[in-house]
Order: sequence, then C-alpha cells, then structure tokens
Amino acid sequence: MKTLFIGGIKSGKSAQAEKYTLSLAKQKPIYLATTEFIDVEMLEKIELHKQNRKSDFVTVEEPLSLANIIAKQESVVLVECVSMWINNMLYHQKSYEDILSEIQKVLALKQDIVFVLNDVGASVVSENALAREFVNISGKLSQFIASECDEVYHTIAGIASRIK
Repeated sequence: MKTLFIGGIKSGKSAQAEKYTLSLAKQKPIYLATTEFIDVEMLEKIELHKQNRKSDFVTVEEPLSLANIIAKQESVVLVECVSMWINNMLYHQKSYEDILSEIQKVLALKQDIVFVLNDVGASVVSENALAREFVNISGKLSQFIASECDEVYHTIAGIASRIK
C-alpha cells in the first residue's frame, strides 16, 4: 500500500503520517529521514522529530537514493519528507527527469510506503528562479505520487482528511 500525507508547513502532516505508519506496521517501521542541509534551526527541528517518535521507528538517513534504501526494508517505510528530498535533488543539480525516475522506482517497490509532502501549490509565485523550479517540480510530483497512491490525506490544523 502506498499512502500520501500532504499539507502546508506545520500542518501536522508528519504526526498524522507517523500515527498512520505505526498502525500499518507489523514490526518496527522505518523512518526514512531525507534532510541533508543542516543549520541550527534544522538541527532543532530534527531533534524535536526524534523526541516525538521516541523509539517507535528505526531511523535511516538518506538524502538522495530513496529506492535503493527502501528496497532493502522489510517493514513499512515512512518517507519524511519528499519536499526535503526534492530540495536535495535540486541542490545536487538533478533534473526533473532524474527526480521523476527515482520516485517512479520507489512507487514500483512492493513495500508499504507512507510519503509526507508539503503542499506548496497555494503559495505566491516567487521572484526567485530556483524557488519557482522547486514549486513546479513539487507540484508535478505531488500530482504523480497522489495518482499512484492507494490513499491520500490532506492535513490542516493537525487534522488529516482522506481525499482519496
């Protein structure tokens, strides 16, 4: 089963996705952490996420090659988060085709996977070209992932509503 939790930044999608992942798991699930770029604020956010999930998950860190990591797992995998992964891919100068190819490989895997993704479609158009590219790719990828997932949840104010 493939599931997507999408919502704005700080919408509660991560917490909802974690609860959902735990409900699917027959053994300790995998928390696939994609964050690569570290500053003090990001370190604080990572530590908070670690505290919140306690020892409920096995954490695996991978900023780029998601399919290779997920293919090796026997339990359900929570990809946290696709938005940061897109950011990493762009930082490493990967093309949209590279990004799409990797996510297609992920979606073709037999494992149960829960994706977390920021909904950036309701934001303003940036004057920054890289930010516009990120929004464009994120929007296209969110549509593709949602079309391939069995279930999709939109999260607002900590409440996840099933939309597919």
